[in-house]
Amino acid sequence: MALAIKNLGWHCPVLLDEAVNALITRTNGIYIDGTFGRGHHSRLVLTRIDSGARLIVFDKDPQAIQAAYQVADSRLDVVHGSFTKLREVLTSYGNIRLSGILLDLGVSSPQIDDPARGFSFRHDGPLDMRMDPTCGESAAQWLAHVDERELIRVIRDYGEERFAIQIAKAISARRAASRYLGPLERTSELAKIVGRSVKTREKGQDPATRTFQAIRIHINQELSELPIILETALESLEQGGRLVVISFHSLEDRIVKRFLQSNSRAPAINRYIPIRVADLPTPPLRILGRVFASEAEVVANPRARSAVMRIAERVLE
Repeated sequence: MALAIKNLGWHCPVLLDEAVNALITRTNGIYIDGTFGRGHHSRLVLTRIDSGARLIVFDKDPQAIQAAYQVADSRLDVVHGSFTKLREVLTSYGNIRLSGILLDLGVSSPQIDDPARGFSFRHDGPLDMRMDPTCGESAAQWLAHVDERELIRVIRDYGEERFAIQIAKAISARRAASRYLGPLERTSELAKIVGRSVKTREKGQDPATRTFQAIRIHINQELSELPIILETALESLEQGGRLVVISFHSLEDRIVKRFLQSNSRAPAINRYIPIRVADLPTPPLRILGRVFASEAEVVANPRARSAVMRIAERVLE
């Protein structure tokens, strides 16, 4: 079936074939793409499933949703919003079970490359960083009132930035001067403030990288939503259904790894309690492995260097 997608903007998906190969277990199933982006994973899924199958895609980004609506395929359903809506959506379908769920976490290339979105420290733009600019608080609005201790926590914990205290103090000092300089509202100015506060940095990495990552994660509640998303995914999979998660930094991957491990191990029991192994409850997931981008893919797309794909299968109803 031909798929028509126009004006998607450039985006090089990571682990495209590997993700879809891991996801598809049966061609007549119901599948989820939790982050449509510009639709490369979804389009490939649609080439692998039957006419009676279905693909439900989610995205917070209105531009991604606009791209999804341009896909001319009756098997595709589009949901504007976070994947945390999954339970609500499945209820509207009659509590169906899913054959596979794909989550491609983090920010996409079109979001980073568009200065108007405010994700990039390399291009001047409004300090926004919201994946859905139609709701919630922008980065500029948050920075205008956040307590310095909370700002330190966010930069330290979400950016793993060892100069978090210095950066937060510099931002607070700039905020105190707002009556003379105006509010802090541009990505280029924030990048300069951070750059002056960071004394050393890894070779090839911009000093603002970790701080921008941390603020973006906080603004979009990426890490706080992820455990909810994973629990909902586990509840929604049919027996034999697959969960495929691609993450791009250690904080995300750590949450995914621990979730899969905790749901693939038999519960700990007191060895003095008489119980047969056969009577122990079976863990709901089986870990099938993890995949990294090939050297060739990393050369073609440097963003793939940090990608980790983890795959698990539902073993219990």
